[in-house]
Amino acid sequence: MPLLTRIRGPRDLDRLTLEELDQLAGEIRTFLVDAVSKTGGHLGPNLGVVELTIALHRVFESPKDKVLWDTGHQSYVHKLLTGRQDFSRLKMKGGLSGYPSQAESEHDVIENSHASTVLGWADGIAKANQIMKRDDSHVVAVIGDGALTGGMAWEALNNIADAKDRPLVIVVNDNERSYSPTIGGLANHLATLRTTDGYERFLTRTKDLLERTPVVGQALYDTLHGAKKGLKDFIAPQGMFEDLGLKYVGPIDGHDIEALESALVRAKRFGGPVIVHCLTEKGRGYQPALQDEADRFHAVGRIHPDTGLPIASSGADWTSVFGEEMVRLGEEREDVVAITAAMLQPVGLDRFAKRFPDRVYDVGIAEQHGAVSAAGLAHAGVHPVFAVYATFLNRAFDQVLMDVALHKCGVTFVLDRAGVTGTDGASHNGMWDMSILQVVPGLRLAAPRDADQVRAQLREAVAVEDAPTVVRFSKGAVGPAVPAVGRVGGMDVLCEPGTDAPDVLLVSVGALAPMCLEIAALLDRQGISTTVVDPRWVKPVDEAMAPLAEKHRVVVTVEDNSRVGGVGSTIAQALRDAGVDVPLRDFGIPPRFLDHASRTEVMTEIGLTAPDIARQVTGLVAKLDGIPHSRLRPRGGTPAERSAADAVDSAGPARDRPASHP
Repeated sequence: MPLLTRIRGPRDLDRLTLEELDQLAGEIRTFLVDAVSKTGGHLGPNLGVVELTIALHRVFESPKDKVLWDTGHQSYVHKLLTGRQDFSRLKMKGGLSGYPSQAESEHDVIENSHASTVLGWADGIAKANQIMKRDDSHVVAVIGDGALTGGMAWEALNNIADAKDRPLVIVVNDNERSYSPTIGGLANHLATLRTTDGYERFLTRTKDLLERTPVVGQALYDTLHGAKKGLKDFIAPQGMFEDLGLKYVGPIDGHDIEALESALVRAKRFGGPVIVHCLTEKGRGYQPALQDEADRFHAVGRIHPDTGLPIASSGADWTSVFGEEMVRLGEEREDVVAITAAMLQPVGLDRFAKRFPDRVYDVGIAEQHGAVSAAGLAHAGVHPVFAVYATFLNRAFDQVLMDVALHKCGVTFVLDRAGVTGTDGASHNGMWDMSILQVVPGLRLAAPRDADQVRAQLREAVAVEDAPTVVRFSKGAVGPAVPAVGRVGGMDVLCEPGTDAPDVLLVSVGALAPMCLEIAALLDRQGISTTVVDPRWVKPVDEAMAPLAEKHRVVVTVEDNSRVGGVGSTIAQALRDAGVDVPLRDFGIPPRFLDHASRTEVMTEIGLTAPDIARQVTGLVAKLDGIPHSRLRPRGGTPAERSAADAVDSAGPARDRPASHP
């Protein structure tokens, strides 16, 4: 009987011998490769923390002791050891989250999956334990060397070190990588520690020798131990941590369970803040991952477990379109430089880096610094393009506002994974950017609808030298081009009704253009004439918007962003300011966190589908006409068109339809 199937909770590990623990580690790696290859997920990070996770759960008593995971993409082994071994629907609706989840288990605490936050959490929990006199509870924070490049981690360390008697164990999972190889001064310091023999090992050997020396041996050892600060700096320059007031243990082989347990037990007994520095290998035990120099299979889609090759290709995606255009821009303009926050490949800048290695700056997991550095670059005469996930720009809002916009710096922010991303869960949906950026004076925000517009609007953005610009696009495959049939002001007209008095002005934002055209077709089947426009630049609101809206009976906005403060709200305000009194309905993401599921499932759940929106718009127009909704019937058309139009009347209400207001 496999050992893994006998593990229902952490205490089941206590009965296993070291030989059995090694066997269990092998079984876990086999399980992970088999399971994640079928669903996709974070494979490399979890293969690297198998022994470390086993040791943590043998030494500490979760959930009484709090084991906290920074970012959380390396928590799959933790899930397995805490009773969650059904990975068949990993990251799918109704299945396990790809990150820790309080709803799943009492063993999970942090689920925001944004890096560099764990030490702040740990500091707060340790303080609460002290206040509440929970002397038998321990706090363990697991943080990667990549996450340690984030400024929040060092702010927390400064506070943690201030309390010498407050127990807190910090486990540094050092695999030399975040997504790609870790960069920066901290990375160089950790590399120095990796290549030294280490003070603890030296001291142990010296103690054994001196204890065999009669009379003076113990005295010499005590003197040597008392001089440990200078000796440590000579043998293994870990003084940076101890200068902060943190006890340092390591480096420890992160794949040696016995050594890990010994180090963790010592740290647990210390009674103050301790750093346990563990050296692990990302992708360990799986050759395809070890051979992947880009990111060691940090995150994979569905792959063949034997070869590691993708099972299917989805074609060109938004990220690659941006990456290719960046290379073209770089060839045309020597002043264009690129910035990434430890995500060179995920945001599509790897090709630019190969072509222009001296014009790419990886700032580590430090979005705030990246934005301020971009302001400095712009001030000094170059044009930086900072590519970052939409959800991660939240972390640098103050810098966008006060360093870039206030100083009128020509910086372009490219937001990948904007809108509903789905399977990575609540904190990875890029649903706040168009709301928070609306308040930034002078900022210009573009939402391309297709690949052609990504290329065109990126070029328009980098041509702006006196204000921040933003280009945001979706995750995954980019669909076919959506051609314009006309232009009003700076807005593209995607669909024109055959009447001089159209009913609905439908404002389509970004990648939702195909759905908006489908909505227009459904409305047409109901006898409702619709103009569909793509503003292209959603901030500022185009001056032609108000006069165009005035020619219609209803304005409808559709965006994959929070309705609160989003594009719809901004257009409504612009119409009021212009004295245009036209009913407006705004459709978007409701103000709540969205559970992990596919993008299609999430969009259906929140009511952002063509039939649901068309049904509500039909009801509004019928109300304006004084006609009962039930009397509006579809006209002619093909069977497929009639079927789609019938959905407007027959579909039931969405479970969580996005609210709208006139």
